[in-house]
Amino acid sequence: MTATTTNVVETAAPVLLKHQAALALDTGHTSWIIVSTALVLLMTLPGLALFYGGMVRKKNVLSVLAQSVAAAVIVSVLWIVIGYSLSFGINGNEGVNRFLGSFDAFLLNGVTMNTAFGLAPQLPEFLWVAYQMTFAIITPALIAGAFAERMKFSAFVLFTALWTLFVYAPICHWVWGGGFLGSEGVLDFAGGAVVHVNSGVAGLVCAIVLGKRRGFPREYMAPHNLAFTMIGASLLLVGWLGFNGGSAWTADALASVAVLNTIVAAMTGAIGWTIPEWIERKQPTVLGMISGLVAGLVAITPAAGFVDPKASLLIGLLGGVACFFGATALKKAFKYDDSLDAFGVHGVGGIVGAILTGVFANATINAAGENASVIKQALGLVAVIGWSALITFIILMICKYTTGLRVDEEQEIEGLDATQHGEAQHG
Repeated sequence: MTATTTNVVETAAPVLLKHQAALALDTGHTSWIIVSTALVLLMTLPGLALFYGGMVRKKNVLSVLAQSVAAAVIVSVLWIVIGYSLSFGINGNEGVNRFLGSFDAFLLNGVTMNTAFGLAPQLPEFLWVAYQMTFAIITPALIAGAFAERMKFSAFVLFTALWTLFVYAPICHWVWGGGFLGSEGVLDFAGGAVVHVNSGVAGLVCAIVLGKRRGFPREYMAPHNLAFTMIGASLLLVGWLGFNGGSAWTADALASVAVLNTIVAAMTGAIGWTIPEWIERKQPTVLGMISGLVAGLVAITPAAGFVDPKASLLIGLLGGVACFFGATALKKAFKYDDSLDAFGVHGVGGIVGAILTGVFANATINAAGENASVIKQALGLVAVIGWSALITFIILMICKYTTGLRVDEEQEIEGLDATQHGEAQHG
C-alpha cells in the first residue's frame, strides 16, 4: 500500500525525540496494528483471566480475575506516565541508554499526531504506544499464575507497579528499544525473552519466596472449572495472532508467516505435551492439551518472524515436551509450588524458543536471521534471567516489609475471594 499522509493533522513540524521519525502513514499497516492491539489486550482480558481463573479452587477464582484486571489498570496508567518513556524514550546505543530509556517522553511528551517510532515510520506513534502497552500489561499478569491463591492483593498491586518500572521496562528497552541486546543481535520477534522468560523467571522467584500453598502437595487442588480454562486458552490462541503477527509492524508477507507459524506451533505444542502425559497418566487430559497449546505458542513467540513453517512444527513440538516436564518433573524435583505453571510453561517455553530461534532463523524469511547465533541468544537469556531474578527478589522484599506478602493461614483456608475482596462466586 502506498504511504499517505491524508489523515495526519497538518501542524508545524514537531521536535522529534531521538527515537522518533516523521510519520509516513500507511493506512493498511495501521489498520492491522489497531486490530493486533485489540487482540493482544484480549489475551489478558478475558483470555488469561479465564485461563488462570478456571485452574484455581472455587474460593480463589475472583482473586485471580482481580489480578488480571488490576494488572491492566496499573500498567496502563504507568505506561502513559513513564513506562513508555523508559522503554522507548530514546534510541539507546551508548552510555546509560544502552540499558534504559529516558524521561524524554514522560506523560507522552513529544508524541504527536505527526510522529512515529523510528523503526516503524508507517505507524502513528500513539498506536505504537498502545500496542506496546498491551505487551506490558500481560507480562506481570502472567506472573500471577506462580503465586495464585496466597498473595495479598495489596502486595500484588505494589509488586506489579514496581516490577513494571524496574524489570519490564529495562528489559523491553534492552531488546526492542535500542538497548544493548537488540543492537548486539539478540533475536526476539514478539517477546520470548521480554515477556515469557522474564515473567516465568519472576514467577519462579515469587513461588520460592512466598512458599507453598497450605496443604501442597499433599492435598489435591483440583481446578474448579476447566471449561473456563478451555475458553481462556482459545482466546489466548486467537489473541496470539496479534501478539506475533502484529510484531511484524506491517500487514505483509512477514506478518503472514508469523501468523501461520503461530497456529502451527500451537498445535504441535499440544501434541508435544499430550504424548508424554498420555504415556505417564494412561489418559490424555483436556488441561494437558490446552497447556501444550499454550506451550507451543510461548516457544514460537521469539521465532515467529524468523523461521519457516517447517521449523515451527518442530519448535512447537519441542516446546510442548519441554514444558510438560518443566511443569511436572522439574517442579517435583525441586519441590516448589508454581501454582499454575507460570515458570513451567512461560519460563521453560520461552528459553527453549529463544535458543531454537538461533538454530532455525532463516534469512529468506527475515534478513535479520542471517546473523542468528545460539551463543548470542544464550547470552541474552543470561542477562534477562539474571536481572529479572535479582530485581524481582528485591521488589518482593520491599513488599514483605511494607504491605506484607502473603495472607495468613486462616485467610488462605477461607479463600482469597472472601478475605481479600469480600466477594464470593455462587453457582
